[in-house]
Amino acid sequence: MPHLTPVEWALAITAAFAAGLSKGGLAGIGLFHVLVFAFLFGARESTGIVLPLLLAADVCAVTTFKQHARWDYIRRMLPPACVGVILAAALMRVINEVAFKPLIGWTVLGLVALQVIRMRWPDWMGDVPHTRAAVWSIGLVAGAATMLANAAGPVIIIYCLAVGLPKFEVVGTLAWFFFIINAFKVPFSAALGLIRLDTLLLNALLVPAVIAGVFGGRWVLQRLPQRAFEVFLLVFAAVAALRLILG
Repeated sequence: MPHLTPVEWALAITAAFAAGLSKGGLAGIGLFHVLVFAFLFGARESTGIVLPLLLAADVCAVTTFKQHARWDYIRRMLPPACVGVILAAALMRVINEVAFKPLIGWTVLGLVALQVIRMRWPDWMGDVPHTRAAVWSIGLVAGAATMLANAAGPVIIIYCLAVGLPKFEVVGTLAWFFFIINAFKVPFSAALGLIRLDTLLLNALLVPAVIAGVFGGRWVLQRLPQRAFEVFLLVFAAVAALRLILG
């Protein structure tokens, strides 16, 4: 198990809680845990540590929002997303940590930009036709982003908004989509040596914080202005992403 100082343990627990919050309805903070775990464990290694935590959160989210899922949209997005995962996994075999840190930084920074655009102009993709080309483009990007950085949430959120899904259908669709795609990623991460016994032991200690975050997400959402909360954490994510890019 990785050796962490008390401060680093506090950061890891906070990030695990934030990962749960992002699955519990506060999707705007979904990039927070990506950057924290990247700083604690390294950009590449952190993807294998985060993945089982996200799966635990996905199980809770699916249980809570399963009745709201739109399976027609899930079925459209899964094939290109799976291809994106495979392509990104192949890329991860040939790049080292030095190259991976700016790559994950640019990935996260791009997702921050997408999230900011969505907040400023919620309907900016509202006229995009439901074409195979559009679905495959978004799906490939989402699959690659989730394999490289566990951070495809904003991409899929934008797609769900573009096709006009209501709030709870967005949450339910995201829950099932990411449960399936994250489970699909497990063998690739294990083959890359990113999921090991020591990382699973760390996951076991952090899972309670994830579960608390999922169920706390609904409570927080009802009591805090979501827009202000998202803006603060998006700024944090952008600054942290630039630190990864610049080293």
